[in-house]
Amino acid sequence: SQNIVLNGKTIIKADCIIRGDLANIRIGRLCVIGSGSVIRPPFKKFSKGVAFFPLHIGDHVFIDGDSVVAAAKVGSFVHIGKNCVIGRRSVLKDCCKILDGTVLAPETVVPPFTIFGGSPGRCVGELSECTQEVMTDATRSYYQHFLPTQTKAKK
Repeated sequence: SQNIVLNGKTIIKADCIIRGDLANIRIGRLCVIGSGSVIRPPFKKFSKGVAFFPLHIGDHVFIDGDSVVAAAKVGSFVHIGKNCVIGRRSVLKDCCKILDGTVLAPETVVPPFTIFGGSPGRCVGELSECTQEVMTDATRSYYQHFLPTQTKAKK
């Protein structure tokens, strides 16, 4: 789709759904989107219908498998764990981490250098100031060691 913009060296694994038909989705450099994940733009219900808004994902973002992201913005250097649900119009600031199985309520704001976990998601810890370097190294290393696998065509 012409509504999906990938800014270089991004890995999108098998069985991902990116809903560029609803609104623009912009994904930064050196991002990894795990298999089975769903990336869809946030929406808001109005009396006359539904409006979808653009989704922007920053650089060096790692989204593990089977997660659903409907955030308004995902900052840079963010790690989203497996089986997470990021509620619509949530904002994940730079350098934050979402633990496996976390469900963030709609319109949640995750501050920088925090760890969110649980259902509903809440702050459970803090990240160190070197998170930016750690995520940069992790996504670069993942990209450099990535080997694409051939999937069998479904009949």
